[in-house]
Amino acid sequence: MASLSLSFSSSLLPSPLPQDKNKTTATTTFTITTKYRGQHSSSRVFRCAFASPVRKPTSSSSPVRKSPLTKRRHWKEGEFPGISGGSIPGQSRNTPIKNLKKKMDRKNEAKAWVNTVTEALSDRIQKRQWLEALEVFDMLREQPFYQPKEGTYMKLLVLLGKSGQPHRAHQLFNQMVEEGCEPTSELYTALLAAYCRSNLIDESFSILNQMKSLPLCQPDVFTYSTLIKVCVDASRFELVESLYEQMDERLITPNTVTQNIVLSGYGKAGKFDQMEKVLLGMLESTTCKPDVWTMNTILSLFGNKGQIEMMERWYEKFRNFGIEPETRTFNILIGAYGKKRMYDKMSTVMEYMRKLSFPWTTSTYNNVIEAFSDVGDAKNMEYTFDQMRSEGMKADTKTFCCLIRGYANAGLFHKVISSVQLAGKFEIPENTSFYNAVICACAKAEDLMEMDRVFKRMKDKHCQPDSTTYSVMVEAYRKEGMNDKIYDLEQEKQNMVANVSKGD
Repeated sequence: MASLSLSFSSSLLPSPLPQDKNKTTATTTFTITTKYRGQHSSSRVFRCAFASPVRKPTSSSSPVRKSPLTKRRHWKEGEFPGISGGSIPGQSRNTPIKNLKKKMDRKNEAKAWVNTVTEALSDRIQKRQWLEALEVFDMLREQPFYQPKEGTYMKLLVLLGKSGQPHRAHQLFNQMVEEGCEPTSELYTALLAAYCRSNLIDESFSILNQMKSLPLCQPDVFTYSTLIKVCVDASRFELVESLYEQMDERLITPNTVTQNIVLSGYGKAGKFDQMEKVLLGMLESTTCKPDVWTMNTILSLFGNKGQIEMMERWYEKFRNFGIEPETRTFNILIGAYGKKRMYDKMSTVMEYMRKLSFPWTTSTYNNVIEAFSDVGDAKNMEYTFDQMRSEGMKADTKTFCCLIRGYANAGLFHKVISSVQLAGKFEIPENTSFYNAVICACAKAEDLMEMDRVFKRMKDKHCQPDSTTYSVMVEAYRKEGMNDKIYDLEQEKQNMVANVSKGD
């Protein structure tokens, strides 16, 4: 019995046969291999010609003849018809590229590592863990394939400024310039803001002068607004006037934010005539009209001073100006009523918010918790906190500061400890206000040993003590007649001020 095997050895080869004008002819070669049992196999090659079907000419006058070697392919939308390895003459389709898989694996592993560490950096920045964020950033910088961008430096500068680390922010800024990242006016403003947050006015003006000397980093309205705020907070109104003059010389028009800052400063300093002058100027201006922030500034000013009637009067005036309140506006009213223990009005505002579909925010609950915390009403404070959690509202540092102070005022010091533990469980950022609340609770409980431990932990966490920290501790030691401790604290405070001025 014979077995036949049919192989397609070539395709579409040019034919030597004569071709008709309207036909194309090609030849196909078949190799038929015949095998008999016990005999040698023999093969014969047959060549036959066939004619391809006649195609209708296109609408053009002369039909275009396509070469038999041309191979058409309909590419999908978005694809690029690149040349495959097999289509290049002399190159085999199966030729491997050496170490391609290893290179791709290494690249993917490096990319995965960078993505993981970058996420860790973003997480540290979001949680305001500035020291850990710098450590992760240093890890990334050591990798040759990582190039930090302007946005990363901006986030770190803002974080260091908010964390009271202006000199570390300046070190990071210098490091950025040394590594070839061009500074911008936005980055300089972020560095200036870091000094402003620590009330270092002289250093802030030094940054401003440096910006003036650089053509591509000229100060703008945001730079001047940041400087004006720190001068207003320090009641350095003569510097505010000089900054306004500089803005006028540079043709920089103050915006509503700038005017709101000055408005708030005059109000806090009790300069109501100047405050009214600025407000009237805003009402007459076409470029910086009063907005809801102006409204909030005035209401917050009178609310913090306990002048409820003036607050309510200005609320009506702003409504007559056509300015609509927002959630923060109602939170200011709730906080002001709570401090004056006007719980009926506080509840009325909260119900009004619900009626107008304004959501209760973390600040809303914080104001209510703070109202009960100030009077040591632990029961209503806990009820508000439980309702806050049941609605899925996330607590923040102020929430736990109010809880700790409230339990301390109520004499429930065991609940102070549980609140601190709960804050750690929720990963609440521990800032100066948080430690001050715990230190104050320890002082009320006359547990000076625990107060010392909290103070040590505060410094170990690189959280800067402030005047409130030292005054609370000094008063606690004075009650016990511990003059040596008072002397040590006063010396430490002086050294801290000296180190800050030196940039340590």
